[in-house]
Amino acid sequence: MPQISFFLGIIIRMFYRDHNPPHFHAVYAEHEGIIDINKLELINGNLPPRVLGLVIEWAALHQNELLENWQRAKDQEPLRAIAPL
Repeated sequence: MPQISFFLGIIIRMFYRDHNPPHFHAVYAEHEGIIDINKLELINGNLPPRVLGLVIEWAALHQNELLENWQRAKDQEPLRAIAPL
């Protein structure tokens, strides 16, 4: 699973050929959450509240880039790195 960003100990990843809705994975220590890109909400897993807030803030700033990467993943194209928070 390619890493597309890293900030404050949080790893942001996206799978190729993953299921809908468009989403990304945020990993922090032993925690992992799946974030819906369109709704900007946690749809599976868990993250500490402060970390979840940072991830949602970051995703809101980069929502278009995340959606572009989602399409690139569906098309089996290399994903682009996204700036950290």
